[in-house]
Amino acid sequence: MAADFREILFETPEPHIAKVTLNRPAQMNAYSTLLCEELVRALDIYLRDDDLRCLILTGAGRGFCAGGDISGADAEHEALMKSQLSHAREMRDGMHRVILALSRLDKPTIAMVNGPAVAGGLTLALACDMRIAADTAKLGDTSGRFGLLPDEGGAWLFPRFMGLDLALKMTMLAEVYSADEAEYLGLVTEVVPASELEPRVMELARGLAARAPLAVRLAKSMMMRGQTLSLEQSLGDAALSVMIANPSADVREGVKAFFDKREPRFKGK
Repeated sequence: MAADFREILFETPEPHIAKVTLNRPAQMNAYSTLLCEELVRALDIYLRDDDLRCLILTGAGRGFCAGGDISGADAEHEALMKSQLSHAREMRDGMHRVILALSRLDKPTIAMVNGPAVAGGLTLALACDMRIAADTAKLGDTSGRFGLLPDEGGAWLFPRFMGLDLALKMTMLAEVYSADEAEYLGLVTEVVPASELEPRVMELARGLAARAPLAVRLAKSMMMRGQTLSLEQSLGDAALSVMIANPSADVREGVKAFFDKREPRFKGK
């Protein structure tokens, strides 16, 4: 499935669970043109495979993602940067596609933040449904240190998670926070000791994978759409969604398992 990936790893460590690892540890997993292309492909594989019910996104080595690669190691990127218009096209074809692909997924995603997640790396983590961070991780927006912008989606995501004033403070002052500070600010879902990070994320992934896939996907879709709907519109959306979920075989299995005093075996039907 993933033998032709060069800058990410795509694995299925357990049934129903996919794991994508950014694999540029020498660059702290800073994203490149190729890495973005491969991430979009990996997310499409996850979306299309109904047997995969949860995706874990993490980074190889000491970091989660350091944002865009400014080291010069991405030769393809350097070749593209011939004009100011090229910069906008590179963003549209690169990390913008990744963030949009993540935001459109109706299946669960967990960012396993094993190290620094800064600038575009923070945006990448925020585009996931949950962010479980090691207590040694650092999160923030370093783009301003280089005169750069929160252009990967941060200008939209940062204020929604931490409020406009704190987002402006973080970006304009190029602040980076400890995992505990990031949790307090709303950027992290949960902080665990570094030694417990992967076990905790796998525990959550197993829990999500064990739930009824149809209900999980519909619930996520309802909540995502609800961000831009009125209460009345959201309730109308819910009424339509239950017409799909309630008659499903999974609901019948869930009720039967309850009375049989056993764990349900959901099949997504």
